[in-house]
Amino acid sequence: MKPKRILLKITGESLGDKNGEGVDPKSVMNMAKKIKILHDAGIETAIVPGGGNIFRWKFVRDSGMTRVPADQMGMMATIINGLALQDALERLGKYTRLMTTIEMPQIAEFYIVRRAKRHLEKGRIVIFSGGTGTPFFTTDSASALKASEIEADLLAKASTINGIYDKDPRKFSDAKFLKNVSYHEALEKKLAVMDLTAFTICEENKIPIMIFDAENEENFAHLAKGEDVGSIVS
Repeated sequence: MKPKRILLKITGESLGDKNGEGVDPKSVMNMAKKIKILHDAGIETAIVPGGGNIFRWKFVRDSGMTRVPADQMGMMATIINGLALQDALERLGKYTRLMTTIEMPQIAEFYIVRRAKRHLEKGRIVIFSGGTGTPFFTTDSASALKASEIEADLLAKASTINGIYDKDPRKFSDAKFLKNVSYHEALEKKLAVMDLTAFTICEENKIPIMIFDAENEENFAHLAKGEDVGSIVS
């Protein structure tokens, strides 16, 4: 079925250069055009950007830096990406709202569930930045949480591969593609496409998760029509 309201999780790397680093204006605009496909189809669209193109905990965890400030830096990185994405979408003629879990009124609205839902009902694209607002949680968890709070019909994770495999297809030629996966199976096998907290939140709130290849623009057109692309966790 064509979703009425979708939460799209995108990686920070998809907004970076060819190495997935920094904020590359061409990459940002390319992603904005793909998001526009969903919104043009009449789907209420919310976005959660990652921050891995700017800062990632795994790059500094052996340096002596403590986790809390590291995670706070990661949250700030998602806000930078949110601003870049907002600018690109508005240059495409889309009304947007950037909302953050960290108060900074000169830059973005503070996240309030009712306000976010109202923006979506009015046809605005809403960008959720700042993660959950607290350390120790990934943007996968933030995506699942926001999808639950705004009552999204689908959480779609834009990936660099075309779905879920039983092992990394970039390392193993015999990796098996999994079209349909249950929440229980995803948790039991600890499938690495999202973190376990995200799977648990979506299971509790009965929100299906779609993992698909975001590099193929046609997938966004298929998604906008309610067609299956990639893999589904339900």
